[in-house]
Formats: sequence, structure tokens, C-alpha cells
Amino acid sequence: MKYKYFLFDLDGTISESAEGIRESLEQAILRLNKPLPKLDDYTLYIGPPLIDTFKNVCHFNDEESHTGVEYYREYYNTKGKYRNKLYKGIDEVLKNLKRDGAKIAVCSSKFEKFAEEIVSYLDVRQYFDAVCGSTIDGSRKDKKDLIPYAVDALGGDILKDCTEIVMIGDTFFDAKGARTCGIDFVGVEYGYGAKQSMIDEGAVNFASDTAELYDILSK
Repeated sequence: MKYKYFLFDLDGTISESAEGIRESLEQAILRLNKPLPKLDDYTLYIGPPLIDTFKNVCHFNDEESHTGVEYYREYYNTKGKYRNKLYKGIDEVLKNLKRDGAKIAVCSSKFEKFAEEIVSYLDVRQYFDAVCGSTIDGSRKDKKDLIPYAVDALGGDILKDCTEIVMIGDTFFDAKGARTCGIDFVGVEYGYGAKQSMIDEGAVNFASDTAELYDILSK
């Protein structure tokens, strides 16, 4: 295979997660006695760091945003995370890549503890050599920081091994992170992001479904 290290986004790439994320976001906003913004456009809040969603989508100040994150995580931990389900065929992609000798990590802006719990809940934890997510204090939340962290967790070096690393995701944030870190990117069209926004960040390889995704990654 062309690549040795495979970094998978979680929401919109491995897991259909919109229902639980939206529900948790709504509950946090209501708990703060704030009006609900329109949340029909998943691209606004699935992909970016959670703190940015409260600031940019809900237009909360810093204090309100941090409180919103706390309320979101409380609800998500007890109810929201159980709304996740695997995309059809993604477990086969992971299983086959693992069989082929790939080193695989989750690379998500989601709080790392939740990412661990979700891949275990979805029964695909055995395919990952590492599960890498954001920190609770927000010090590691952007893909430009998460990608080197995930590569290191797999035993690689972001500078020396850049031609052997690929990021797989469904949003502008994934594509931008890959470009910023100097690694390849494969976009999935079945997720929540807009294809054009990924193209605008230099993405050229796309998979329409999980079968096509494995064909691209296994070459």
C-alpha cells in the first residue's frame, strides 16, 4: 500500500452521529436559557471543535461557551453518544486495512474519552492502534494539532513519514488539517461536510461510499 499510517475522522466518516450531537447541543443551549439557533445545517457544527461551535454558531461569549461545553458533555456522556451508529461497510474497511498491515488511528476533534467510548460502543475498537481526540481544556482541538499527535501515537514522525500518512474525513476541517500538516487527504462524500469546501482546501481524492474508500486506500 502507498500509506502506512491511516488517520480516520470519527463523526461523518466512521460514525453517523448527527442525531446525538444535535440533541446534546440543543440541551446545552436550553439549559443556558438561550434561544435555539437553526441547526439543520450539520456542516456548521459537525467537524469543528465544540468550543468554536458555541462561539461561532450560538454566538456565546467565552464564559457561556465554556459552560455550554460542560453541559454538552454531561448530556452527551449519558445519552448523546448512544445515538451513534456505524456507516454501512466502514467496519469492513477497517478490518481489511488492519489485515493489510496498516497502522490506524482515530483522529477526531471530539473529546478523547468520548471518542474511545464511541468506538468501543460501535465494536470497532480492535481495529485501531490509537484513538486520538481533543483535550478537555481545549489545548488540543484543531486538526493541525491532532494529526501530529495521532501520527506520534502510531509510532510515526509527521515530518519524516509525511508521504506515508493519509487523513480520511468528511469536512473542510479535515482537509485543511491535512494540507497544513503536509499529508495526503481522502474525502468521503457520504458524511456531513460539503465536497466543495474540501476541494477549496486542495482535496482531490474522494470516495462516494465505503467500498470505494477501501479501493482508494488499498492501492
